Amino acid sequence: MLPSMDSIFHEQCRLDPKRLIVVAVSGGPDSLCLMDLLRQAGYPIVVAHFNHKLRENSDLEANAVEQVAARHGIPSIIESADVRAFATEKKLSVEDAARTLRYRFLFTLARERGAQAVAVGHTADDQVETVLMHFLRGAGLNGLKGMSYRTVLSVFDVEIPLVRPLLDVWREETVVYCAGQGLRPHYDPSNDSLNFLRNRIRHLLIPNLETYNPKFREAVWRTAQSLQADQEILSQSVDAAWTRAVVNESAGLVAFDISALMGFSVGLQRYLFRRALERIQPSGDVTYAALERMTKFLANDKQNGFLPLSGGLRLLRESGQIYVAGADATLPFERWPQLPSNVDSIPIPIPSQTELPGGWRFTCELWNIPALAREQMQENEDPHQVWLDADALTEDLVLRIRREGDRFEPLGLDGHSQKLSDFFTNVKLPQRARDRWPLLCAGEQVAWIPGYQPSYSYRLTKSSRRILYFTLVSPTNKKAE
Repeated sequence: MLPSMDSIFHEQCRLDPKRLIVVAVSGGPDSLCLMDLLRQAGYPIVVAHFNHKLRENSDLEANAVEQVAARHGIPSIIESADVRAFATEKKLSVEDAARTLRYRFLFTLARERGAQAVAVGHTADDQVETVLMHFLRGAGLNGLKGMSYRTVLSVFDVEIPLVRPLLDVWREETVVYCAGQGLRPHYDPSNDSLNFLRNRIRHLLIPNLETYNPKFREAVWRTAQSLQADQEILSQSVDAAWTRAVVNESAGLVAFDISALMGFSVGLQRYLFRRALERIQPSGDVTYAALERMTKFLANDKQNGFLPLSGGLRLLRESGQIYVAGADATLPFERWPQLPSNVDSIPIPIPSQTELPGGWRFTCELWNIPALAREQMQENEDPHQVWLDADALTEDLVLRIRREGDRFEPLGLDGHSQKLSDFFTNVKLPQRARDRWPLLCAGEQVAWIPGYQPSYSYRLTKSSRRILYFTLVSPTNKKAE
């Protein structure tokens, strides 16, 4: 006996009876049942079938879907692709490749048609199998709650949701429904293959567990329903923590503030990392082992600043932030001053203002009041401004990138120099920021490393009479001007 579908369509899936829905129809009993239920409820629908070209009779199945849609006066769109070639190209399993191409087709069609949602025929049996798969892989609450009636797969579309109206319906019920409505589903022989984990769970594990509890499937389904409610409560805490800890989010990248993350419990850290991974790679499986590695990496600030993860994902620690990045993500440079990629040096006249990439600005001024300069220098806590002895800066001033053999005389070493590369290592400047970090130089000598400290040879002393004042203004400070 099917549950009240009108309530599920409206309340759980939040569907508008007047707006179009793209219905994924494979031709099996579940998807045919969903198609017909939506049709009879009066929803405008378009049938979408993706031919994976993985079986000899796949073209016949696609044709059957097209015919059943036509008999009911429903428009249909059929598409196919070379799944195996795509799997090889992207280094994916055939199953993951098929899913990616199928959903890409469905959501592209939904956008083109202005549809309100993509509907798929996942049933209560699929829910039980999904929960067990997650359990076997060591998932937490987010995995054990199973699938939702309505969700957004941001990797495919950030607005159009995926809806699963049949999560309360058992597979046997869809078979009975199709028989009663004269619908003739076809059966995918790959569903019987024990080469796939889901099929082994369906045909071997669940029947075995039902010898201990004949209503095992119902018990798992009820547990998933209960955990869905618990997850809603937890999600509110994760939302609040996400707002506090995330400092940047872009395509394939989430940046966290390390100090904010460290203020949360390890459990909450895991949920934040899980959310970041799911936003970057929604189709991937997030395991407990991966989350454990990530939280340990966060806690160990002496560990190397790079942690590779599966699927091309990576974790990077840099300057108070930790990045969760996808394989193709471009890490931001805007938080660091950098010279333009097409120049190695820029002359610095006195006075002058020089614009740098990312909204940074380098300025130079001449001061003629030594006492005021020394007073400002002693009170200054901003490493992006400095006062230097103008009479010591006898060579032409340039802002340039580092060169092989550069040395620097940090304050505190009484005029002794060290390799610039050693200085960068000591101050833990991220490796990828070093090559184009701007250096203020007098001739060949490094006079000041903006963001850090001046050279001992060019420092301000009691005998300094003419002073040059340099500042490196960040984009944030420019906005405040």
